[in-house]
Amino acid sequence: MPETVLYDVTDNVGTITLNRPDGMNSLTVEMKELLRATVVRAAADPAARAVILTGAGRAFCAGQDLREHAGNLAAGRGLDDTVRKHYNPIVLALAGMRKPVVAAVNGVAAGAGASLAFACDLIVASDRARFATAFTGIGLAPDSGMSWTLQRLVGRAKAAELLLLGEPVKAERALEMGLVNRVVPADELAPAAVELARRLAAGPTVSYGAVKAALDHAATHDLASALEREAELQDECEKTGDHHNATEAFLKKEQPVFEGR
Repeated sequence: MPETVLYDVTDNVGTITLNRPDGMNSLTVEMKELLRATVVRAAADPAARAVILTGAGRAFCAGQDLREHAGNLAAGRGLDDTVRKHYNPIVLALAGMRKPVVAAVNGVAAGAGASLAFACDLIVASDRARFATAFTGIGLAPDSGMSWTLQRLVGRAKAAELLLLGEPVKAERALEMGLVNRVVPADELAPAAVELARRLAAGPTVSYGAVKAALDHAATHDLASALEREAELQDECEKTGDHHNATEAFLKKEQPVFEGR
């Protein structure tokens, strides 16, 4: 059986591929456990200075494997605590990674699959991509961080509409709403995502991690607290070789070369 999650590093870009195309990359327990381990691996991998998350085949990720879930319901196990055991740790690992993460959404991203994309820092979508919250369609609440990420992307009113009505959003509409950063033709998705990730991989990795940490902190704290967190992160960045080298390059009117440390 092929691995359901693949990991590759090329040119300082780590690519995580959901690899269950026959099931639209829907997530089984085995796949969720492997995905969490792979995200943790990418976060700790010094060779990967930026990360891409994508799906194999025609879908990005259709969310929970409902056949497996139906079996759990029939056996009386219900959700089997998968939200706490699997989805929450995956989303925290993605969002908390101290390096940039680009979602390359090649097709349907539904339910927890959409949540995975929204947990990434930047989203490049194929013109064939579609996003669907999907949860209310099967009588469930949002999970995998969607209640947190979605309203920060599009505002509370639009998030409520998307969650309550569950209507799919096509790629161009997603771009207009601010759900994604870029939309490209389907055959250009992979090179576009790689180009963006390589640009980030060649940048100041510690500084990028500080940007993510500052945004996350400021989203749930007052101004005074955000100012203090910025000062702490600035102190961390000031100590890096990248900052010192870039300052010298600026004075010499040269382009800086960042080493990610």
